[in-house]
Amino acid sequence: MPGIIFSEGSNVNNSLYGKSQYPIRMFLEKRAEAFEAASIYNKIFHVLPSRQFAEKFTSLTAMEGFQPVGENGAHPVDGIEEGYSKFFEHETWKDSFAISREMIDDAKTIDLKKRPLSFITGYHRTREMFAAALLGTAMGGSTTVTFRKKVFDLTGADGLCLFHTAHTSKTGGATQGNQFSNAMSAEGLGKIQTAMQNFTDDNGNPLDISPDTIIIPNDAAIKKLVFETIGSDKSPETANNAFNYQFGMWNVYVWPYLNAYVDEGDAPFILLDSRYNEEFPSAVWLDRVPLEVSSKIDDDTDANVWRGYARFTAGFNDWRAFAIGGIDGATALS
Repeated sequence: MPGIIFSEGSNVNNSLYGKSQYPIRMFLEKRAEAFEAASIYNKIFHVLPSRQFAEKFTSLTAMEGFQPVGENGAHPVDGIEEGYSKFFEHETWKDSFAISREMIDDAKTIDLKKRPLSFITGYHRTREMFAAALLGTAMGGSTTVTFRKKVFDLTGADGLCLFHTAHTSKTGGATQGNQFSNAMSAEGLGKIQTAMQNFTDDNGNPLDISPDTIIIPNDAAIKKLVFETIGSDKSPETANNAFNYQFGMWNVYVWPYLNAYVDEGDAPFILLDSRYNEEFPSAVWLDRVPLEVSSKIDDDTDANVWRGYARFTAGFNDWRAFAIGGIDGATALS
């Protein structure tokens, strides 16, 4: 993501306020860099810049391919059509904090650092929480989520929730599912992995899908299941003398922000093909305006007011980069 854009109003550079401007600015920038480096949302969502009020994502069905025509045969005309499409409209996000004249007079260093820290933490926490609200609520099959009193869409381009047992085809082909009840185990993981590798496009053509990432909440029981399954080069379900082909295949993201969306006793796990998500955006994050921070002196209170403004949105497009296991009532792969 681009760096923070700063602007200053009148009177902030006088001898009284000027001494606090650049230290606060440097503090905000350093905290922003630290949070961005530790973020998980940008490893799950494909982050893209945007220059439009809204963006449209679509897909194309595959062509039939080359045909044998013999010597001097005519070129056959291949067919292709647009698949499902999805619009993403940007949302505006704002926040502010103030440093009183008295704080500056009394050189209250703790407050001069604490408020900028809370401000930048709130911005990056909002991004993490927003992404987790989208993905976490989608785990249960919901089509919308209310975040900070606003409703956001959880459907993909086919009009169904990201995780569903029967995603439809634009061309009338067979339905496909990416929501499964199989629990995390060597067998369950292998079955869902294979199901993803067998996903097809709308015309039934196999796709080059190879999941490489496991996403789980920060739950001890779920972590134990995952790392017992993939953490050894020997099979965890034998006398430790059989080859475990899942070893070394996975990146694992433990995301505490998902905890709020998991009921006690449940053990969901999400598989992601990060390459497919990059090439054919499935979970999409669009940054229209990076965080802009302005500083000015309030004429009535003499406080130094800092305001933040950003525009971004996120959602889902093509479901095929994802699958989920451990969901009661979903499809059981036998």
